[in-house]
Amino acid sequence: MQNYIYKTEFEVRDYECDLQGIVNNSVYQNYLEHTRHKFLLATGLDFAKLHKEQIDPVVYRVEIDYKFSLKSGDKFISYLNYERKGHLKTIFNQYIHRKSDNKLILKAKVIVVILKNGKPILPDVFFDAFEKYKT
Repeated sequence: MQNYIYKTEFEVRDYECDLQGIVNNSVYQNYLEHTRHKFLLATGLDFAKLHKEQIDPVVYRVEIDYKFSLKSGDKFISYLNYERKGHLKTIFNQYIHRKSDNKLILKAKVIVVILKNGKPILPDVFFDAFEKYKT
């Protein structure tokens, strides 16, 4: 398993599962987003405060490879790494592993851009805050 710079734990709730008894595919994006928001808070960035300053990180693209399914009650860990792509994009490489056996459930690439007053800006606010997490 590779080294990750941030992780958070979850447990699947009954209502997140579909008729097949597995987590609905769209719910995984909620897990990924919650992980990114918790990471931002850990670095000292407050998503709501940024918005009040007219700074809005927005998802540009999401690529998800689903490997296995989680079921109600499964405990899992959501991991995160990041990288800069070009001048404007930040890539969050995210992974979910089932806690009981460390099985890879999914891997995702989430590309984010930062807007200020609706216009793209350099992601320096991210990278200044992320400095302590540099690998």
